[in-house]
Amino acid sequence: MKHAWVLSLLAALSAGAALHVGHALAQVSHPVAYGEEDRDWGVAPTAQFRTTRYHSPTPLGIPGGKLVTTLELKALLERDPRPFVIDVLGGRPHLTVAGAFWMSGAGAGDMSPDEEKRFARAIANFAGGDKARPMVFLCVDAECWLSYNAALRAIGLGYTRVMWYRGGIAAWRHAELPTAQSDPFAW
Repeated sequence: MKHAWVLSLLAALSAGAALHVGHALAQVSHPVAYGEEDRDWGVAPTAQFRTTRYHSPTPLGIPGGKLVTTLELKALLERDPRPFVIDVLGGRPHLTVAGAFWMSGAGAGDMSPDEEKRFARAIANFAGGDKARPMVFLCVDAECWLSYNAALRAIGLGYTRVMWYRGGIAAWRHAELPTAQSDPFAW
């Protein structure tokens, strides 16, 4: 009888340990996400610019570029050299990622040839002629194609370390990370 109680206790402890280990593994396999930066709407990545319905679900990847999460961007901004962070949300001044350059209109999918040249010059100035210089494009949230378009455009210009911050301003603010008032960058 005494022996059965000990076996029962050991089984309970083992089950508790298994639950604890299982919980720890679940945390590792499901990293923290903010806003809807990891939401899968089943949208396929495309190399085509979006020219309509800019505010709609986006894919989980971008051809030729890298998707970055909030925590990855935070870590990148703590390194040297820091990537250039480019906010392409249009409209009025807004809170954005601290240190981001605001290039209002730079995410349009249907730029004129003159606008495309201006975009190329602005990006070249950020990169200092270094096509491997890291740069991150963002807009409002995971349902914004403007940053996707801008990242595609930079990839098309031959930049090799282009990142797309899909979660955008909404995820950054949800994580309560430093923001600043946007200030238009004349491009």
